[in-house]
This record gives sequence, C-alpha cells and structure tokens, in this order.
Amino acid sequence: MLDSNKAQLSVSSDHCGFLDGDPLYLITISNDNTVVEMSNLGAAITAIFTSDRNGKHHNIVAGYENISRYQHNPHYFGCILGRYAGRIASAKFELDGNVFSLSQNDGVNHLHGGFKGFNKKVWRIRSFIQEETEAGVIMEYFSPDGDEGYPGNLWITVKYILGRNNRLKIIYDAVTDKSTPVNLSNHSYFNLGGFTSCDILKHSLQINAGAYTENDGHNLPTGRILPVEGSPMDFLCAREIGTNMAGVMASGGYNHNFVLNDYIAGRVRLVATLSDTMSGRVLKVYSDRPGLQLYTANDWLGDIIGPQGVAYNKHGAVALETQSFPDSPNHPCFPGTILKPGQRMISETIYEFSVCE
Repeated sequence: MLDSNKAQLSVSSDHCGFLDGDPLYLITISNDNTVVEMSNLGAAITAIFTSDRNGKHHNIVAGYENISRYQHNPHYFGCILGRYAGRIASAKFELDGNVFSLSQNDGVNHLHGGFKGFNKKVWRIRSFIQEETEAGVIMEYFSPDGDEGYPGNLWITVKYILGRNNRLKIIYDAVTDKSTPVNLSNHSYFNLGGFTSCDILKHSLQINAGAYTENDGHNLPTGRILPVEGSPMDFLCAREIGTNMAGVMASGGYNHNFVLNDYIAGRVRLVATLSDTMSGRVLKVYSDRPGLQLYTANDWLGDIIGPQGVAYNKHGAVALETQSFPDSPNHPCFPGTILKPGQRMISETIYEFSVCE
C-alpha cells in the first residue's frame, strides 16, 4: 500500500478549445494513487481514476469523452448544480412578500438551476493550489440578478482540493446582494467497478439517515418527513442497493432525498459509505449538508458511450448528492436555503477513496 505521507501531488491544465469565446480547460489533479480530471465548463469532474485491490486503475465516474459535450449534458455528469440543486415545484417561490417565477425546464417545475444553470456555464479559473500536502483548483462564476428568474447577483467560488490521503474536498462559497435561494451540489455518478459491471445494484451502501422526505408522483416533496425503518429507504445498515429497489420502481429506482442524522450547520461528518466487493473500492462521503439525494441513474438508456468504452445503461451508476432538501423555498419546515446580503454560504463535501482488503 502507498504511503500517503510521501504521495506526490500535482495540478496542471490544458487549453482544449473555446465556447462562445470563453476558453475551456482540462484540469488534472493527482497524487500517486488518485487522478482527478475536471473541466471549467460546468466546473465538472470528468474522470476520477483510483486503484482497485489489485492496484489496477479505472475511471469510476460517468462522463463524456469530449469536453465540448458538457455544454449539453442532460444527465448532469459531474457538474456543479445551481443556483438550486433539485426541483422547485411549479417553478415558483415566495420571498419577502414577492413571488418569483423561475424557468420551467422539468415540465412545469424547475430543476437544477434551469435551462442554463451552473452546469452549462464556463467558470473562470481563479488560481491553482500546489502545496506539500494538497493540490487543487479554485473556480468562480458570477450569476447576475434575474438569472433563470432568481433574484440578486450571486458570486460563487468552488474549490476542488486533493490531499495525500486520497480525499477530494469540494468547498463552496457564495455571497449575494439580494436575498435568494442557494443550494449547490456536485452531480458525479459513481460506479466503483470502473463500469466493468453494467450496474451498481450489488454495490453496498450505508447512509447515515433515519428519515427521508416523502415524494409525490413527480418526485417533489410532499412536505412529510418519514422514518426509513421498514421502508426501501432504510440504508442505516449497509446493504446492496438492489435489495429493495422493487419498492421504488414507481420512480424507476431511487430518486429520494435523505434527512441526514447529526446535522449541525457547518459541521462536516460522515454521511454515506459506498463499496464494491468485486473491486474492493470504497467511497466515503463527508458533508455539512442536511440532505443527500440518492439517484440510481434511472433514465440512462444506453445511448451514451463513456470514456470507459462502455454504454451507460439504466442503474449503471449512483449519484450521492449532498445538498439541502428539494423545494425547500416552498416548505418552511425544511432547513432554510435563503442566502441574505451580508451572509456567506460556505459548505464542504469530501469524497474519500480507499480499498478494502
């Protein structure tokens, strides 16, 4: 096993084209065991190479072979979601006595920031991080007042930082000049087998959540928070993802928000563990967010061939989106997501990669 205290860290970037006059870059952050590739288009993670128990490296996240394809990206591969990750019912919310109408890009609802959310924006690379114990990149984006219907100018910074310990930190930082909903997340899909298996139904998953937000028929919260006990949502003890999936097939699979335990604003804790027996890979997710959206790629049709050289089929990977609850602006009982002038929204999620013996 590699000595993480001696791992060599590096960060580099390669210019790979333009989009509407803005330069596009492929950024690579690596240590001796993990390589993370990303683009400033959508601030998207495009590949993560980690070793299995036999020392073989595979790319364990879904993505496109060509960076330019991220300007469409209907499955939101690897990107930053915003201004609001998840759905907002009827694409409307009330704030300070005013009703705001958002873009309707999911039927009559609003999803993941709209038609041109942060996933389709070219982020500016502000600086690189190259230190003895970590390497990374800092990207930023300015979202103007009225963007997709949201009030206020919003300034967002995202940091991706890889350490010697095979931990990839994602740190979000946002400020505004008008009160506005903000709910940022990363939408990476994981297949810890490196897509050598066609689905993730035998991946083992544990989620530190004793409750979940009930969905209606349109995958919107009803407002009820229900216990996971006795339901297909019970991942308090690790079990295979496919074990109780028959109970959620009305949604095509899992597409549910979990109410994470031990939530204290600003405190990072372990929220989920994903593992694959065949490869031995383990992913631990840490976050300071109150919710986690579990999504099992229910709408993949096999029409996309990823850089792994295989088709992405239904349930071919799993997304573990750390976030606030969907539709929170319309549910006063949910944790608040309104960022006000003079405040800073700072949030952190960590992906930790390891191998079990």
